[in-house]
Amino acid sequence: MNWIENLLIVAGASLDIFVYMECQGSLVRRVNKKHLCGICAFVTFSQLVALFLGHCLSDAFCRRHPLPNEAVLGELVAVAIFFCLGVRLMGKAIRNEQVEERLETKPDMHRLLLRTVISSIYMACAGIAFGFLHTNIVYALLMLVVFTVVCTVSGMYVGYRFGIANKSKVYTAGALLLWGAGVEVLIRSVLPQM
Repeated sequence: MNWIENLLIVAGASLDIFVYMECQGSLVRRVNKKHLCGICAFVTFSQLVALFLGHCLSDAFCRRHPLPNEAVLGELVAVAIFFCLGVRLMGKAIRNEQVEERLETKPDMHRLLLRTVISSIYMACAGIAFGFLHTNIVYALLMLVVFTVVCTVSGMYVGYRFGIANKSKVYTAGALLLWGAGVEVLIRSVLPQM
């Protein structure tokens, strides 16, 4: 798997965090850097654990259940995962659920925990796809750290400054990035082997 595919996947999956943090930023009177650092560390750690566990799960499956044409089958599963994750983001873009804007003094930690767990489940799915594509997990984890930190911090400040007007566009961009990664894997790896 090349760096372009890694970049597309990690960026596409991380934009969900950007939108959530954008919504959080639109609700605060001012950005508390101490809270933001804590949120950033928590979200980054949970995303890393989820990606790593997903990768280990698919890697263990491939070792225990060797199949004929395992490489092609794994790549098809990865393409299906990217397509489904993209459909999820596009569905969120189309629904464009409204956020009740009310001033909060600090982030709602219960809602943050719930959103982080949900986002981590989808990142674990991306980790499963990475495992089937035999991605260098260290490289993918480093990219994820960078994108998660950037999306968390920039999402908070964009929401604080501009509100949530661009939420649907960000979800659409995430879906397109994931679909682009799926098409890239399909063209580069799957079609030549068929």
